[in-house]
Order: sequence, then structure tokens, then C-alpha cells
Amino acid sequence: MYIGLGIVLLVLGLILAFDVITVDLSYVNDQALGVILIVCGVLAIVLSFAISDRYRRRRVVVDDRPVVERPVVERRTVADDPIVEERRY
Repeated sequence: MYIGLGIVLLVLGLILAFDVITVDLSYVNDQALGVILIVCGVLAIVLSFAISDRYRRRRVVVDDRPVVERPVVERRTVADDPIVEERRY
């Protein structure tokens, strides 16, 4: 989101710094305002990359609960002989 703002500030600053458009205000220097906008634009772009890098990182969730082992019961039925076999592991 701040990358777009940084680009807009950078473009406006370059326009004012290189006298593409002159602003006729007696209390504002065009080149100084252009340099200020360039610095703010570059700062906005750099900060947007620095802040968005934190949110793009993978988050790892570690579950430290103890594992409860439950016995596995296997039952088999034989068609010829109806014997039920039960095994516990």
C-alpha cells in the first residue's frame, strides 16, 4: 500500500526538482520541495518493504503437548473358523 504512495511522492518530487513544472509561490522553493518529496518517497518505499517482510515470513507453530499412546487393537475373523483373534501392541 505504501509503495504506491512512495512512487507518487517520488514522481512529484522529481517533477518539482527538475523544474518540469514551476510553482509560483514566494515562500516555497520548488527545488527544495522536490528534494523533500523525493526523500519522503524513497523512505516510504523502503519502509514498506521492511514492514511487509515481517508479515510474509512463515509462522511455525510448535505443539509441545505430550503424546498419549493408545493401544492398537486388531480383530480378525476367519470365514472357515469363527475365531476372533485379538492382539494388543
